[in-house]
Amino acid sequence: MKKIVLLLLLTITFSSCEKDDICAEETTPHLILEFYDISNPSSLKNVVNLKVKAIGAEDFIVFNSSLLETDSNRYLFNGNKLELPLDITQDITNYSLTLNSNNLTFINQDLLQFNYTRQNVFVSRACGYKTIFELNATPNGVIKTDSTTPDGFWIQDINIVTTNIETENETHIKIYF
Repeated sequence: MKKIVLLLLLTITFSSCEKDDICAEETTPHLILEFYDISNPSSLKNVVNLKVKAIGAEDFIVFNSSLLETDSNRYLFNGNKLELPLDITQDITNYSLTLNSNNLTFINQDLLQFNYTRQNVFVSRACGYKTIFELNATPNGVIKTDSTTPDGFWIQDINIVTTNIETENETHIKIYF
């Protein structure tokens, strides 16, 4: 009888525990941008020496944290795929994308405004909530403007691949330059 009661207590104890949730896959997703060659739209193209900054933020986004804190190269993005966080408290996020930012003779800055709606989704007790986004289809989910010092657009075209931003497993926006 004692064994049955002990077995029953152990069963109740372990069945009431929640399994360890690993929330890495269930967090608020970033916006995934891919860069393409405007002259060959099916070909990915690396962006070189790009600095990205959220409008209103004090500093640029760090891409290479292994460099020294004083090294401005730690802010430079080189590649063809970029992940940007969206603001979970507003329906708009603005970014400044500055091309050739380490070359003082030719710096070109374009501004992107992402317009979306937000939805908080319950993941689990251990993970809490995550925010998913949907880019506006109309008037436009992405608005491109030039910097305050007009220098022409380095971003030639923008294509929204998917308006739903629920995971980071797919490209959401293609940028052609």
